[in-house]
Amino acid sequence: MNEILQSILRTSLSYILLIGVAAFCGKQINSHKNHFNFALSVTIGSFIANMGFDTNLAFTPMFFSFITLTVLYFLSSIISLKRRNLRKWVSGKPILFIQNGNILDENLKKSRFSIDDLNQQFREQGIFDMSEIEYAFLEVSGNISILKKEPFRNVLLKDISTNFSQNRPLPIELIMDGKIVEENLTSEYSCDWIHSECQKRMVQINEVYYAVIGTNGRVYFDLYKDKPLS
Repeated sequence: MNEILQSILRTSLSYILLIGVAAFCGKQINSHKNHFNFALSVTIGSFIANMGFDTNLAFTPMFFSFITLTVLYFLSSIISLKRRNLRKWVSGKPILFIQNGNILDENLKKSRFSIDDLNQQFREQGIFDMSEIEYAFLEVSGNISILKKEPFRNVLLKDISTNFSQNRPLPIELIMDGKIVEENLTSEYSCDWIHSECQKRMVQINEVYYAVIGTNGRVYFDLYKDKPLS
């Protein structure tokens, strides 16, 4: 009888702890949007199962190990929000599979994707002809994101009277988290050019949360103060 009560108590405490951690960490941990969140959710599930059902293990050490894991996750999330390099290491980054309609074989091999796998992903999104695709990315979540060539995209009202343009460029990120994205600098979009755009908007680089050149060639600025400038 004592063992039954102990199991009930451990399970109840573990359940309450799981609810608290889920609320504390937010919805991101449940989304499995990257390998880090997936691994962490599996580890948390293992902790909860052992704390709730394995009476051979002492509850208190497991409890403190679980709290330590949760705190480490929270701290790494806070740091990764402010440091893009760490964010790439923790979350990974998208991999380009198709560029300007051409398949990048080396990237497929590195990701251990075959043409059959790629075609399956396209068919699941309703695309049966690969020639319709302009760009395709393997996201950190494992899903494929696709940008179709303009003649095959859904028509919007604003597009009815426009002409198609070929090889529309991808967006170019210029500023992220108040810092210039140096690997995206070109002769056209240089540091001096970025500074001049900031001067036009009367802002400093460190005041800009995100700046990007869209596929339409327009520059979009978003400030930390949540007042977007275009």
